[in-house]
Amino acid sequence: MITFTPHFSSSAGNLYTVTGGTSTIMLECGARITKIRQALNHKLSSIEACLVTHSHGDHARAAEDVIAAGVDLYCSAGTAAALCINGHHRVHIIRALEQFRVGHWTVLPFDVEHDAEEPLGFLIINGADRLLFAADTAYIRHRFAGLTHICLECNYSKRTMAEDIPLAHKLRVMRSHMGLDTVLGFLAANDLRGVRAIHLLHLSDDNSDETLFKNRVQAATGIPVYVAKRESICTR
Repeated sequence: MITFTPHFSSSAGNLYTVTGGTSTIMLECGARITKIRQALNHKLSSIEACLVTHSHGDHARAAEDVIAAGVDLYCSAGTAAALCINGHHRVHIIRALEQFRVGHWTVLPFDVEHDAEEPLGFLIINGADRLLFAADTAYIRHRFAGLTHICLECNYSKRTMAEDIPLAHKLRVMRSHMGLDTVLGFLAANDLRGVRAIHLLHLSDDNSDETLFKNRVQAATGIPVYVAKRESICTR
């Protein structure tokens, strides 16, 4: 049985952990290292690895500090280059659709659509558990079988998008982040029979409605839905 915990989940910073047994993987490091240490009860040394989806600061701000703390970091070549961390012995370059192992975890990276260099999502496998994680992407072209946990960006909806948002910003949001309708379409296109929990991540401060999003997804799937807040602890 694995546990997914969102610690920070917003445009101000992102940090999540997945724990199975005594082993924990960190997803993203988009906060100051002091905040990350606090969120992890100052047990950063016990982290098996850090997986980073892309180079934007709210997802990778502490990459150098995490490496300096002795944690191996896994990311694409594009992300490593953008962060200027390529070549470090603790940085492992991974590629979309090329599976790799981290301890007893199996990870399959997959390509996503975001305005960053070579962004990725992750399918994380531990025994019978299969967790899908996609933090920033306009959509996901791939389909997945046997999922038990879905952790997915649900940034905005056309209904809740602020009326006074500048056009350029509105277009950027729609081209690089996942909206509610796209989330519902993705869920409808995948086999959800084994899914025990759906976590909605990275809701926009201005363009989202937590209650609406949770209710719509739960009504469409019949699966418990949890919304990751800016700073939250969730152990479901």
